[in-house]
Amino acid sequence: MGRPSRRAATAAIETHIAVLKGEPLKAALATALRDAEGLGGQERRFVALAARELSRHTRLLDLAARQLGHSPGKHVLTEDQALVRYTLWRRLFCGEAWARIGPEVKLPGPVRPRTLHDAVLEGLVTKPLAEPPAAEGAEAVVERLATRYSFPGWLTQRLSQVYPEATLAGLMASLDEEPSLHFRARPPGTRDAVLAALAEEGVAAEAVPCAPDALRVADASHRIFESRTMKGRRLQVQDVGSQLIVLACLPPGASLTGLAVADVCAGAGGKTLGLADLVGAKGKVLAGDRSKRRLSDARDRVREFGLKQVAFPHPVPLDAVDVVLVDAPCSGTGSLAREPDQKWKLSAKAISEFQATQSALLAEVAAQVKPGARIVYATCSVLPEENDAVVEGFLAKHPGFALEPVGEGWAPELQVGVDGPFLRALPPRVPGGGFFAARLVRKAG
Repeated sequence: MGRPSRRAATAAIETHIAVLKGEPLKAALATALRDAEGLGGQERRFVALAARELSRHTRLLDLAARQLGHSPGKHVLTEDQALVRYTLWRRLFCGEAWARIGPEVKLPGPVRPRTLHDAVLEGLVTKPLAEPPAAEGAEAVVERLATRYSFPGWLTQRLSQVYPEATLAGLMASLDEEPSLHFRARPPGTRDAVLAALAEEGVAAEAVPCAPDALRVADASHRIFESRTMKGRRLQVQDVGSQLIVLACLPPGASLTGLAVADVCAGAGGKTLGLADLVGAKGKVLAGDRSKRRLSDARDRVREFGLKQVAFPHPVPLDAVDVVLVDAPCSGTGSLAREPDQKWKLSAKAISEFQATQSALLAEVAAQVKPGARIVYATCSVLPEENDAVVEGFLAKHPGFALEPVGEGWAPELQVGVDGPFLRALPPRVPGGGFFAARLVRKAG
């Protein structure tokens, strides 16, 4: 959790104020940490956690505020709203009393201007909270889940139409938690050796069985980032579902060694690195992205890992490759644990716009690939509009392509993320974020 302090509280609240004013959480947090003076490592860790938690639990915190007579609509100042949420978060999620919270939020700080007196904030901590009345019926289930896990009502309603209640509750609970760090051991197939090397350095880690090279660290001190194993490039931070998407690029019963692969939405290069390890020194990965800034990050990572088999041609010659990964722009509903502010920025209209972009991108790629080539369409969304519907719509318009099941030939422990012909990595069944992938092959002739 890190170490709370008055300065750390100030940075966390300032981050949330910036988010409420429309700034992305990642950017707001980076600014607050840069501007904060004298924060130690544990304080910075607390700031990052608190900032994410305030966005993560917004709905539940606002419900508690309303019960205590401080509805968000009553606050004239954004600063007041952020102070109320922070105070209630420290009470409800950290279990702290006013004796601990007070020094963090009392006047003359941590933020100005404000209209709330110290006595008001103390009341938020000391006044009793009543349990909300129990309700029954389908609508009550949606309301209960939306409140408990702080999701927008429209999104909870849509998810309830897709997943059974037990599955939905587990999914929402996972997306409402601070995510664990997962790593990929490299080169492929060396996870046991990497785990042994970490153990020698005193870092407690364990294998994640549903991906062949995945592991997680049980040590919360983050010593792994200072380990010789990490500095020796034997590890890459990567979500388990993301690793499975890379694995889905493997042709059934074959390997990518020596093949040419394109990553057309490479972003910051996470999957590009995984593909490079699979094709080996004799293969080729051609990476591209419409965002020059993100592609610059990918170039830096490729250079850092010393991968000579990755190139960044523009445009990427898709007719010359065997596999194309289309990690399409999406709503990110499977990544809300890492970017909790995004769930309050989404809308049904935005989902429709993503779907149109995804369909157009898939059609654009399909027009360029050679016969026998495979397209792996992937998202970090848990909504069928961006997953199944896009694939089914594509196949209906492109009879020259066929759906090839993902997971064919995979070991039984890897099948936990497979759902029919698709990869559907849903937490908590597959730890980490929620991911989807489908594999399409262009027919010969």
